[in-house]
Amino acid sequence: MIRATRILRREHLSSGEIVDRVVLESGERHRRRIALRGAGGLGFLLDLPEAAVLDDGDALVLEDGRLIWVEAAPERLLEIRAASDHALKRLIWHIGNRHIPAEIGAEAVWIADDHVLADMVRGLGGTAEPVERPFRPEGGAYSGGHGHDHPHGGHHHHHADG
Repeated sequence: MIRATRILRREHLSSGEIVDRVVLESGERHRRRIALRGAGGLGFLLDLPEAAVLDDGDALVLEDGRLIWVEAAPERLLEIRAASDHALKRLIWHIGNRHIPAEIGAEAVWIADDHVLADMVRGLGGTAEPVERPFRPEGGAYSGGHGHDHPHGGHHHHHADG
């Protein structure tokens, strides 16, 4: 079985033969080693030196140089909003206190669809509407960031708010 041994981050993707794509949910995009099958049927072994987060738009580099496109699968989420910036920050604190993955945008927060948390958010004055979209949760303070290995120093991530 052919192996994918490194990640080409989307900002460095300029040329190469993309031969297939894998569509993965957020929980499936933090990997080191797993057998995968692309949407077009190409089977391969993801075999990275260390666990890394695969971001939407990245490519996996096969041993022969061909590329597999990584696509974030739409997931059922709650889009949480509040009447003010302060109210949203308060909701983020309550969500963070439950140690659940969350994607934080400028005007909204997204979490996995959960009726108990939706009720909590509404009880605190926020809105929690079900949506279907790719989920890009924060990496966490102790996760080593997103696992990006760039040849340069610091970098910034810009995620769309949906």
